Amino acid sequence: MSLRSELGRVRGLGSAREGAGHWWTQRMTAVALVPLVIWLVVQLAVHAGADHAAVVAWLRDPLTAIPMVLLIAATFWHGGLGLQVVIEDYVHTRWLRVASIALTKFAAASLAVIGAFSVLKIAFSG
Repeated sequence: MSLRSELGRVRGLGSAREGAGHWWTQRMTAVALVPLVIWLVVQLAVHAGADHAAVVAWLRDPLTAIPMVLLIAATFWHGGLGLQVVIEDYVHTRWLRVASIALTKFAAASLAVIGAFSVLKIAFSG
């Protein structure tokens, strides 16, 4: 026995009418983060003790800059989705919940853009 309406079962939508999209996106960003974080840890271990010039030269390589930008984007997207779930679960005042989610999304997007811009600035500086 299901508590969902027939239309809800067909469409796959929950009470928020978002369905599994949010859940699925968070799982996909988590899957993307696994190899990217492993790559970063290995690279940091390889470059441990390197001076500033060596790290800048490493970051200028497209095979480094591209995964770094992907890591930044996936990290902030995943984090924003996770914080949204926490806010939805624990903030019960509607206006505060909406404002908190909007602020969280703005902060995550802003930090992702700042991080990507920083990597690209180093990658394209000559």
